[in-house]
Amino acid sequence: MKKVFFVLLIALSVIGMVYAAGSSDTSSNETSKEALVWIWYPNESTPEFSETRSEFIRVVSEALGRPIKEQLSTDYAITLEALINDNAAFSWLGGEGYTQSHDRNPAILPLVTNSGSSGTLSDAKYYSMLGTLSENADQYKVGGSYNLDTLKGKRFSFVSNSSTSGFRVPSSIISANFNVDSEELLEGGPDMVFSEVMFGGSHQGSFFNVLTGKADVGAFCNSCVKDYMEFISGDFDDPRAGDVLRVIANADAPFDQVPGVEVTLVAAVPVLNAPIVMNTNLLNDEEIQILKDLLTSDEVTNNPLLFGEKGSDVKTLFRAGQRMVLVDDEWYDPIRELNGLK
Repeated sequence: MKKVFFVLLIALSVIGMVYAAGSSDTSSNETSKEALVWIWYPNESTPEFSETRSEFIRVVSEALGRPIKEQLSTDYAITLEALINDNAAFSWLGGEGYTQSHDRNPAILPLVTNSGSSGTLSDAKYYSMLGTLSENADQYKVGGSYNLDTLKGKRFSFVSNSSTSGFRVPSSIISANFNVDSEELLEGGPDMVFSEVMFGGSHQGSFFNVLTGKADVGAFCNSCVKDYMEFISGDFDDPRAGDVLRVIANADAPFDQVPGVEVTLVAAVPVLNAPIVMNTNLLNDEEIQILKDLLTSDEVTNNPLLFGEKGSDVKTLFRAGQRMVLVDDEWYDPIRELNGLK
């Protein structure tokens, strides 16, 4: 009888161990399927991009087999803090925001960026542009050419001090011109470069500050305002000082308030394309490889909700003819050289 009891006790112990192991595996699997967060900058958080945002989240969620929650933002800093504090797994940041966040949390790494028309990194760029109302454009010329000296004493609009093309790049050329530190451009006053400095909070906001005359000159990027304007002089893919933009008819709010208003570029500077970033604290190696394979695939490249044709009913973040290409941390070293992180 004792022998039977002893055998029974061993059997029950084995069953308990198997059950515990099974429970542990289930818990681990459930953990790996927990929802991730994709947080967006203010530029992409506007209603007109809802369809393309949803499509990005859908394809990534299906590939990973994990739900992804969308978080919109009205502030650059909120987006970066969510990533830095491991409260978000994905975002699409400019090079400035990326290098700032990686410096504070090395687990934040670039996953891919959009190429140029070559399909490679060789022309993976967009443009930081400084613009003014066309009626005032001649004020910014010296000897018939646009000159940054003329910015002295003007009311200037940046996007955010965490923006690459809306602050870091334009501030670098302006500070070099006036021989001051970039940080000195954050405030205006009688002894400063600008009489007044404002922040649009997004590229759309900074562009709108110029269109409404709130700012004399403002910084914004070509790809960030492409859905609200057209080039009537010059080239979207290679803008130059003197090019003229016009707000299109029936543009989304708030640009529907200023149809036909024209802006002339005072300067234009190429910028490295922005990365889609991931927080590797929240992903395993297998998931990271899945994402690399997915985002660089023809399936994603040929998805019209992600890479839209010109004139498409869907306002996409990327344009047909581009594709996603892998990019590493070192590719953004030129941005670090501008912001002092290298």
